[in-house]
Amino acid sequence: MLAMLRTGRGDIAEEVHWLYTRWAGELAAGSFPAGDVTWQYPPGAGLVMLAPRLLPVVSYLQGFVALMVLADAVVVLALVRAARSGGPAGGSGSAAGAWLWAGGLPLLLALPFARFDVAVTALAVLSLLVIGRRPWLGGTLAGLAAMIKVWPALIVLGTPRGRSTRQAWSAVLGSAAVLLTVLALGFRGTFGFLSSQGNRGVEVESMGGTLLHLARLGGWPGRVRMHYGSFEFLGPYVSSVARGSLLLTAVAFGWLLLWRWRARVWSEATVYDAALTAVLLFTSTSRVISPQYLIWLIALAAVCLTVRGTTQRPVAVLLLLATAVTAVDFPLFFGAVLNSSWQGVAVLLARNSLLAAATLLSCVRLWRAAVPSGRTSRATGRRAGLRQVPLESGAVGGS
Repeated sequence: MLAMLRTGRGDIAEEVHWLYTRWAGELAAGSFPAGDVTWQYPPGAGLVMLAPRLLPVVSYLQGFVALMVLADAVVVLALVRAARSGGPAGGSGSAAGAWLWAGGLPLLLALPFARFDVAVTALAVLSLLVIGRRPWLGGTLAGLAAMIKVWPALIVLGTPRGRSTRQAWSAVLGSAAVLLTVLALGFRGTFGFLSSQGNRGVEVESMGGTLLHLARLGGWPGRVRMHYGSFEFLGPYVSSVARGSLLLTAVAFGWLLLWRWRARVWSEATVYDAALTAVLLFTSTSRVISPQYLIWLIALAAVCLTVRGTTQRPVAVLLLLATAVTAVDFPLFFGAVLNSSWQGVAVLLARNSLLAAATLLSCVRLWRAAVPSGRTSRATGRRAGLRQVPLESGAVGGS
């Protein structure tokens, strides 16, 4: 994989070799990419783009790959340490998470080392693994990660009620605000990413894109074009599909709020399980599902598996299968996907069906574990070592 990246040739490496290198040059001059619709990331991503320029001797591409390899190693070491030290409450840990990451990431071939998602994933993993014992530190790391890509802001959703939640959520907002202020003072065009992100359409690998592929096979006249930095559908009804995706995202957010309100039982795995469920929901309902998104999901599933009481083991299996199919989708069958051939659509349909199944299963298992439903729920809680959260106490877990 690293040899394939070394020359900077091929679709996977070219994004780093040409696009990231150009962005880094503009950032080094004191400005975020101006008028570039492909720049759609929170401003913290600029620091990741600049980092390879600080490494001596090596080229930008080599430096970027080296940093992603280092981030990968951080994730592995964090998962191994979590397995040895146990969960947030000091319970029995499991090495299954480290094995899932070690076996799942290579399924994406060279892609993880040619995108910056491993870097933000490393911060998110560290955040989750410390948030049970040090909510303020976990929240700080999550806030910094959310300034690189937004999704880590979701991982604090499952913190226990009371002081833990107040500390973690305040730290997320505080660290993100501080970093954003520093970047706004130091660079021009800090908020330019907002307009590009808002104008995105329906990407060809998303759930909505799968529906449009099927419609295209049936004679729909839409077409695929490079649009706002990714291959998107253009044509009749695309805007309706995009609005439908946004509506589903709103429904997903509402469900998460309802779960949070109804949840009464927390285990040491709940914060991990809720993080995976939340990111799965927002990934599956997004207008864009890029192959590198599987990096986040595999990492969060791996964190869940470090605790023996997790509810997400079957979900992790589905995500591992989805990751394997994703490598067939991109880069192997990507041309067929762009052309909406039956082979490409079949691969994409298989991957997205696995993601949809993982999302629904994750929601069901998280709800059943945390929301009381009579004697069955209480018996399940006793077997899994769950704790009922007294409403009047307002706190569980401490700092």
